Amino acid sequence: MTGAVADSLIPYDEIVQEALRAVVGRVLGSIATSGGLPGEHHFYITFKTQAVGVDIPKRLIERFPDEMTIVIQHRFWDLSVDDKGFQVGLSFNQVPSMLKIPFAAITGFHDPAVNFELRFQANDEAEVEPHEPADNDEPLAKPVEDGSNVVAVDFKRKK
Repeated sequence: MTGAVADSLIPYDEIVQEALRAVVGRVLGSIATSGGLPGEHHFYITFKTQAVGVDIPKRLIERFPDEMTIVIQHRFWDLSVDDKGFQVGLSFNQVPSMLKIPFAAITGFHDPAVNFELRFQANDEAEVEPHEPADNDEPLAKPVEDGSNVVAVDFKRKK
């Protein structure tokens, strides 16, 4: 094995992504338990709308056929969290809607109040569309050097 990188039999990328998604669950769980957001904290959560387990109104899927970002800030209700995902009530164009989003569908989590951000690839089982071969042209991890609290996790599988 001179010069070649051995393929790991341990799925480190999946383990790390799962652990970081647990951060999102823990944060949302604490908000659900306390009944509100502390201080200026608020969240932008981006997710794949067609992922397995996502349950959102059809009109939102039609408007956002691939990915959607929601904001948890002032007007949300019935936030509940379990080990697979979360549910929350939000209004879109003054129409109340309940959204059910599995953690596996989340591709981004951002709290602009403290410039904290996590980025993910959707889990393989959460994706509807297959990856294009060009997706493998990027580096395995993207360094963030701007001094912010951004954690970029962007693992790619070797084919």
